[in-house]
Amino acid sequence: MKNIAIIGAGNIAEYMAKTIRLMDGVKPYAIASRSLERAEEFAKDQGFEKAYGSYDELVKDDAIDLVYIATPHSHHYEHIKLCLENNKPVLCEKAFTANAKQAREVCEIAKNKNLLLAEAIWPRYMPIRKMIDDILKSGVLGELCMLTANIGYDIQDVPRIFLPELAGGALLDITIYPLNFASMFFGDDIEHFDTSVQMFETGVDKQENITLHYTDGKIACLTATTMGIGDMSGTIMGSKGYLNVDNVNYPKHLKLYIKKTGKTEYFDAPPQLTGFEFEVQAALDAIDIGAYECPQMPHSQIIKMMELMDSIRNSWGMKFPFE
Repeated sequence: MKNIAIIGAGNIAEYMAKTIRLMDGVKPYAIASRSLERAEEFAKDQGFEKAYGSYDELVKDDAIDLVYIATPHSHHYEHIKLCLENNKPVLCEKAFTANAKQAREVCEIAKNKNLLLAEAIWPRYMPIRKMIDDILKSGVLGELCMLTANIGYDIQDVPRIFLPELAGGALLDITIYPLNFASMFFGDDIEHFDTSVQMFETGVDKQENITLHYTDGKIACLTATTMGIGDMSGTIMGSKGYLNVDNVNYPKHLKLYIKKTGKTEYFDAPPQLTGFEFEVQAALDAIDIGAYECPQMPHSQIIKMMELMDSIRNSWGMKFPFE
């Protein structure tokens, strides 16, 4: 039985706690919050054995097998380092860090200490990713030419979104999903990109359109907003048809259309608990074989995504106060 600990006791931590309770072979062991009262309340509600009123206390617990970091991404760098320095394997919620410099540093620490460090960008780990890959590799869509993806939530009043000191903005919080969707299925050989953006008065991005131009001629058109509700879908277009994915954040259903036959096929993701179980299991599998990264999202890929988001922010002239 593996003991899972969580740093941060917000909504995403509750979702992970539910996942852990549903999984076999893992146990909700310890929770840490900046408030002991909050940690004890979380432990009671979510079935955790131990509650800590500081992150420093939690990482000293030798019974922990894996730490899931669920704090704002402005603090991921600090909390990843804290865990690694105390020899704790880490699964860190997206965005991995605030920028690529931070990502490179913590990945190097993990490699040198041979400690697992993974990013919890859940679509990368889901079985439906392979289903999409298999369809694309079959050639049934012909020559791939364009990809679209959108995401939208009405979360503009949430502090982590509009506060620059929390590394706020749409880009790191939600646009990361369309960007990963494009990366998974069109790759990372980007020649250049174009963007349009609307900013909060605080100086971070409120909503944006990003167009990625690939060296082989493909184009990915990505949109994200914190001001309204998107249908979250993604579509991959080819010379013979298209593949529609119902949700680039949490994909469950695929629709394949082939022009020549006029037929439409539908595919469903395999049964799952919450969707988070795949990233947890991947992290534990990597720990079991002594790996410091997960093959579904290796360190090189983590850094590439952070570098891309750095480049996009730089094109807007957007920097966080701590940079």
